[in-house]
Amino acid sequence: MVRPPSRGLPKTARLLRPSEFDRVFRHRSSAADGAIVVHGCPAAAAGPARLGLSVSRRVGNAVERNRWKRRLREAFRAVRERLPPDQDFVVVVRPAPAPAGRAGAARMEGLLVALAERIVGRPRHARPVDAAADAAPRRRR
Repeated sequence: MVRPPSRGLPKTARLLRPSEFDRVFRHRSSAADGAIVVHGCPAAAAGPARLGLSVSRRVGNAVERNRWKRRLREAFRAVRERLPPDQDFVVVVRPAPAPAGRAGAARMEGLLVALAERIVGRPRHARPVDAAADAAPRRRR
């Protein structure tokens, strides 16, 4: 039996380690619209855009959180080629119902592209870097 090719996101398209998420959050560049906040920063290595998801328990039960993640992964898969290359993005979901249907999917795709372009197009102000702060990541409670 021949298995159809996977439509899932390859590991190269995802942020997997906490250190990768921390790097994106430390960059402090984000844009929000409605129920999602997109954080972004230049990628450590050249290549297409990568995605990380953060959906807390405040969003809802496991079913609702997984629904959000499925919808966001599908939207990212559809627009990955339109996103700015050499960028890492983390999408944080605020408490709200997940978008439904084709209209919801199209809205998510448009939001991802618009927010990503807003982040990348924004001028970055130079800030002094504290070597001690970069050496040991802060713990969140």
